[in-house]
Amino acid sequence: MWETGKTSQIATEMRRYNLAISETHWTQAGQKRLATGEILLYSGHEEDNAPHTQGVALMLSKVARNALVGWESHGSRIIKASLKTKKKGILMNIIQCYAPTNDSNDDIKDQFYERLQLVIEKCPRKDLTILMGGLNAKVGIDNAGYEDIMGRHGLRERNENGERFANLCTFNKLVIGGTIFPHKRIHKATWISPDHTTENQIDHICINKKFRRTMEDVRNS
Repeated sequence: MWETGKTSQIATEMRRYNLAISETHWTQAGQKRLATGEILLYSGHEEDNAPHTQGVALMLSKVARNALVGWESHGSRIIKASLKTKKKGILMNIIQCYAPTNDSNDDIKDQFYERLQLVIEKCPRKDLTILMGGLNAKVGIDNAGYEDIMGRHGLRERNENGERFANLCTFNKLVIGGTIFPHKRIHKATWISPDHTTENQIDHICINKKFRRTMEDVRNS
């Protein structure tokens, strides 16, 4: 969405569908106030003349903008924003990320998960923490050993990225929302191959277990 004019288009779609965004392909980090009132927080490659790849962002509505306490840029794959809630003394920490693909180099994956862990562990346990975005991780249907953080309503089999992601969620007591609500297959898939023969659930939204009951549903429309 780094091309001219795409931000206003994204804002229109967000209002229509209640969307969050995880990839911008923008470089650097900053915030952009839109004429329609929303604010875009973005984080990308920090180097000058960096390629327009990866990049993450959060689009905040007018209400969310007024609740914003602060935000942090963590490179081209992770961004975090903290917002006030109606509950005194409790913040909502939103972590948006874009993980390396399953066939990426292990060093790149290690670096991503180490950085993500540092961001998560700095969120106070009393606060509501939401982790979401393109995790590029298939956690699968089998939740044996992971019953505390996932249900049996995922898709297909777990891959290596799914193993890493599930272990991260277990360590931080984050529940994987897309696996705990029964839905038709089409509403579980977040990625479909161009020939429509393969469906995968690789984008996720998680919530810390303490606030699990506040999550009412997760589905792909």
